[in-house]
Amino acid sequence: MKKNYFNRIFSYAWIFRKYFVLNIFSNVFYAFFGTLSMISLFPMLKVLFNQTEQLTSPPVWSGISDLANYSENYLNYFVTLKKVDGNNDVLIFMVGLIVITFLLKNIFNYMSMFFITYLRNGVVKNIRNDIYKSIIKLSLSYYSEKKRGDIVARISSDVQELDHSFLSIFELIVKDPLMVLFTLLSMFLISPKLSIFVIVFIPICGFVISLVGKSLRRKSLKVQKEQGQFISLVDETLSGMKILKIFNAEEKFQKKFTNSTIRFYKFSNSVLNRKNLASPLSEFLGITAIAGVLWVGGMMVLKENSLDASAFIVYLGLAYNILTPAKSLSRATYKVKKATAAAERIFDVIDNDTIISENKNAIEINSFDHNIEIKNMSFSYENDVVINNLNLTIPKGSSVALVGQSGSGKSTLANLICRFYDTQKGEICFDNTDIKNLKKESLRKMIGLVTQDSILFNDTIKNNLLIAKEDATNDEIINCLKVANAWEFVKKLPKKIDTNIGDSGNKLSGGQKQRLSIARAVLKNPPILVLDEATSALDSESEKLVQTALDNLMKDKTSIVIAHRLSTIQNSEKIIVLDKGQIIESGKHKELMKKDGVYSNLVKMQSI
Repeated sequence: MKKNYFNRIFSYAWIFRKYFVLNIFSNVFYAFFGTLSMISLFPMLKVLFNQTEQLTSPPVWSGISDLANYSENYLNYFVTLKKVDGNNDVLIFMVGLIVITFLLKNIFNYMSMFFITYLRNGVVKNIRNDIYKSIIKLSLSYYSEKKRGDIVARISSDVQELDHSFLSIFELIVKDPLMVLFTLLSMFLISPKLSIFVIVFIPICGFVISLVGKSLRRKSLKVQKEQGQFISLVDETLSGMKILKIFNAEEKFQKKFTNSTIRFYKFSNSVLNRKNLASPLSEFLGITAIAGVLWVGGMMVLKENSLDASAFIVYLGLAYNILTPAKSLSRATYKVKKATAAAERIFDVIDNDTIISENKNAIEINSFDHNIEIKNMSFSYENDVVINNLNLTIPKGSSVALVGQSGSGKSTLANLICRFYDTQKGEICFDNTDIKNLKKESLRKMIGLVTQDSILFNDTIKNNLLIAKEDATNDEIINCLKVANAWEFVKKLPKKIDTNIGDSGNKLSGGQKQRLSIARAVLKNPPILVLDEATSALDSESEKLVQTALDNLMKDKTSIVIAHRLSTIQNSEKIIVLDKGQIIESGKHKELMKKDGVYSNLVKMQSI
């Protein structure tokens, strides 16, 4: 692995360490009683085969090295005592001992799973929270390179894969190794010679299994990427359904989706076939080991007489008892390989540094008093220069309109003022302070934004507006709706401001959605407004209502208006004409019309 993702996941698990400690405690007893449940068969077999040695006095403790003999002699003494007393319920006692040990084993098994559930779900919760935290913090430039569906896949299916693979190892990390350890110790007590044979065989099994899992991580990464691809395609299909249908492109998109799912099918088959190989391969190797034990142990019982039959049967049970945890540990190797691919994609988002950083000594501003000044500013998207050595001053209280052909840099300039991107050369100053030296939150409190696409959320009208001011009263919200010319339709809705407007506000018309966006900006009441083509997507009647709302909104505020419809900005105090990121004309409407330059031509073209 390029990075030790297991350590990263463990740091998340450490927060829930109390559950991990309780899980370890439960697993210790599970492994102990799991081993004891097999050993408890030994006295039963002794009694059934009448191999119990007659002892009339209790054995003497000679130290831990003689534990096996002491236990066996004490059991023989107990059985002899019961027979002397004429008590025939020895078998009942033996059966009860077996039942109790198996019951305790399963109680502690449930307790271990109970505690690890809180740890696993807690880790998943915190990882998802961290991914979402990064999604919100990341710069818009990050999303220009990523598909939305791929991001959704990372926070959903990739985290789920991490839970099923990486986090399931926390169940095995103590339970199975302890079970193997306790079982091996018991096997050593019964027959060291046979146990050495088993211990030599285990590393050989591990080596064979590891050979199969080498390519699993690489193939798992392809599975995760392809899953993100077809989720993105579904997202694009739902967003562009009208275009898809009107251009009869259903078959084309169906083909793209089918090709993606075919690739996912092939990659998934390859991964799962390797993963599924772990269980039968480990079981076959385990049975091979059992066969070896049968042969060596059989020779010891039948020819050498160095091991009695009942002890050998218990030993076989212990040897088989070791197969289940050994199989789980071998599957864990595959799970780690598969989960590493998911972890790589998850931490790519969490660790991504494509953010608008904030200086340590950034200051907070609570007012806007003088002007916005852009000094020698340049900005590029990769190699495409969008803003080229721009200089502009916007005094407080003025209304400045930005016009120009598509790609001239209008929206980019607005995005830079809002600090959605950082300038690459030059600076933007609010009251003579570079915005890079201002706290982002306080900077954005000064700015209200209304975009061409009304960005609304699947919630009530009230909650959509409360984004601007959390503690706003109903009366404040209604007043803002009135200023935005929106109350006239909101008051007719079934639940008025408590009406849910659907996904992206799809229960409303374009004009209604835009007026809600304006009402949200009114409620925020910022000193600076950025209106990015706020009326360009509307019909004439809606445009008139929205324009009136915008005029109400812009009163006594500093406004930066981006418009394609030049009729809406003719009363602006200053019109800036941009071309390839440079100012080629500036002035009032009448002044620019007299120049008969680029602006005049744009107006004439729209009036035709």
